[in-house]
Amino acid sequence: MSEMPTQLETADILRIIELLPHRYPFLLIDRIIDIDADRSCIGIKNVTINEPQFTGHFPTRPIFPGVFIIEGMAQTAGAICVANALAGQSRPKQVYFMTIDKAKFRKPVQPGDVLEYHMRKTANRRNMWWFFGEAKVGGTVVAEAELSAMLVTE
Repeated sequence: MSEMPTQLETADILRIIELLPHRYPFLLIDRIIDIDADRSCIGIKNVTINEPQFTGHFPTRPIFPGVFIIEGMAQTAGAICVANALAGQSRPKQVYFMTIDKAKFRKPVQPGDVLEYHMRKTANRRNMWWFFGEAKVGGTVVAEAELSAMLVTE
């Protein structure tokens, strides 16, 4: 017997603000699409020149910092972890970014690009979650990493 297909969900900016404690200028995702429970999703970040990091990174050739790409991946994964916990009727007090492994940066990201954070859960034990993420621009992988997070409920 085959599994029933799941309906993919989305989260707009208002839902993301409910799920995450981050705010501008450190909220690094604008929308999450294709949410498959806590298994996978795609976070969307519209990179614009008016963001504060571009005044110093770098004024003559603005490049979106790699650490922000990794943080955007973590925020995307964290949001679906929190949404999953809320579906189970518990509200985590905090989500802690625990590890970054095998991070690779393949191409620079610049203003005008639309970053897609393709996140896939690789494991979950109790309050720990592990994800593999690929950041893509126009279908091309610009970065990738393995990440983990811990949900704190106490």
